[in-house]
Amino acid sequence: MTAPKTLWLIGCGNMAGAMLRRWVAAGTVRGADVFVLNRREQGLPEGVRQGRVLPDGALPDAVMLGVKPQQIDEVAGQAAGRIARVPLLVSILAGVEENVLAARFGAAAIVRAMPNLPVEIGKGVVALHSDGAGADARTAAQALMAPLGLVEWVEAARFDAVAALAGSGPAFVYRFIDSLAAAGAEIGLPAEQALRLALATVEGGALLAAQAADAPAVLADKVASPGGSTREGLNRLDKDGALQQLLVETLAASVRRNREMAAEARR
Repeated sequence: MTAPKTLWLIGCGNMAGAMLRRWVAAGTVRGADVFVLNRREQGLPEGVRQGRVLPDGALPDAVMLGVKPQQIDEVAGQAAGRIARVPLLVSILAGVEENVLAARFGAAAIVRAMPNLPVEIGKGVVALHSDGAGADARTAAQALMAPLGLVEWVEAARFDAVAALAGSGPAFVYRFIDSLAAAGAEIGLPAEQALRLALATVEGGALLAAQAADAPAVLADKVASPGGSTREGLNRLDKDGALQQLLVETLAASVRRNREMAAEARR
């Protein structure tokens, strides 16, 4: 099995929509080969069909669940019978485990996926996991996700951690950018200029870090001359490990919520 050529999306919110736009732009799937099941009409890539009932006829190569985790039972009641034995079911439902999906949907293979929002520009991260999928289905899922960015297979026990770091991570980065810009305004820069500078600084820094042979910690030390202004700022960030501890607490909160959602979905 190669990358799926025909695809149904059950739900198409912010994340599923970002994935779909990238797939169509990259030529992974044609718009005409995609159907979106949704509650209301929405703007979709050219050629993509949409409606409130799944189409008649043959099953697609793959179905992706893109609804809220709390809607799993509603969606199963509406669509499980229609998509039974679909070759590949991909779920981006945070916190909903493979066995819970298997109990509700009779797919030939199930793969969990945790993407993040930069998938829309092909610079995202997609974590994948499956205990039951065979080699062909895993290959198909990998090929489908490849145009979205970095694809990593992870163990079930680590899926929540990856979801917190990579899935939720862009939101934390955006908050950092916003705070960096606000800090620039506090020390005298016009707010709009501070935001432009913060965005360009984070973009350039991240691109360099991704391409450099040195680890980010080494790059930070290269910027920070002994006794200089950058070193003084780093001393503040590093004091008592405050920044790292804050991020550990941030990711841990996301992991806890994922586990709560998993428990709710099992009921």
